[in-house]
Amino acid sequence: MASPVQQPLQSGGGKRKGKAQYVQAKRARRCDGGRPRQLEPGLQGILITCNMNERKCVEEAYSLLNEYGDDLFGPEKFTDKDHQLSGSEGEDDDMEAALKKEVGDIKASTEMRLRRFQSVESGANNVVFIRTLGIEPEKLVHHILQDMHKTKKKKARVILRMLPISGTCRAFLEDMKKYAETFLEPWFKAPNKGTFQIVYKSRNNSHMNREEVIKELAGIVGSLNSENKVDLTNPQYTVVVEIIKAVCCLSVVQDYMLFRKYNLQEVVKSAKEPPQLPPKQANGKEAKLEPGDTSHQNDLAEGNSDQNNQQVVPETSEEPGQTQPGSATAPVREGGANPELAGQVAEGPESSENDLS
Repeated sequence: MASPVQQPLQSGGGKRKGKAQYVQAKRARRCDGGRPRQLEPGLQGILITCNMNERKCVEEAYSLLNEYGDDLFGPEKFTDKDHQLSGSEGEDDDMEAALKKEVGDIKASTEMRLRRFQSVESGANNVVFIRTLGIEPEKLVHHILQDMHKTKKKKARVILRMLPISGTCRAFLEDMKKYAETFLEPWFKAPNKGTFQIVYKSRNNSHMNREEVIKELAGIVGSLNSENKVDLTNPQYTVVVEIIKAVCCLSVVQDYMLFRKYNLQEVVKSAKEPPQLPPKQANGKEAKLEPGDTSHQNDLAEGNSDQNNQQVVPETSEEPGQTQPGSATAPVREGGANPELAGQVAEGPESSENDLS
């Protein structure tokens, strides 16, 4: 029997609330085989930004990740449930031990059914988070961007940026400091060293301070090895800090500037030809342009525009073809890991709104 479309009015004149209004929230809290359905501390995965079409973004992400995941890690394998379960042979006098074993068997079967990639709620509009299991997200994403940069073949229409997330923690300064001290060791603790920059983005969060976070993280990198240096133009490592609500996502990536800030729309574009300099006279001085000759002026203008596109620009310019006006060149300094200098690389002002980045 079909349910009525509209609930009857109450005596007070207001509409009676139906159960359907609460179904969506109830489903969002459910878990898939005991696994979280929303972004939370302790997860690894890939953070993907899109432009107003999250469902299509998830479909593209699954297709892209499975294609390159099979190429890099081999096809996804599923084990027969009967072989995965340990089972209890014979009688067990200890009921508590038998119960624990049964719970372990259930967890083992759940792990077997989990897919390599699973979309979870990110907590922000135009942001998709794909939880990964049993793979290295930074290695997979770098492999995808490296292939797209080499072939210049566009494989995504709605996906903008694809950032690997190697670790997550609570988005509170003390929790982030404690987590980062261990998390950053594989890249920056002696004898390992390298040049670095820090990029910061915050969504739906108002209690974190951008400058304070960057200063603390840069101080941790410097304390791990005094030879770690800041490079805002072409760093060896980029520390990515993505905060969504009360969750902080961290990763350390390579070739961040080469792969156009891990933007799938920009990385497939061919680099423009270098600008032509004005002709020089025999004495080595630059020739003056006549008032009617604007060809070299156009060349210089294109050259300046090309240089501006290669600089560190705010995060709000993620959409293909957009650049932030008035962006300045970030200077490269030789020296230790200066927290103040590392803070200069923050990509745009702190944002607590749902944007398209």
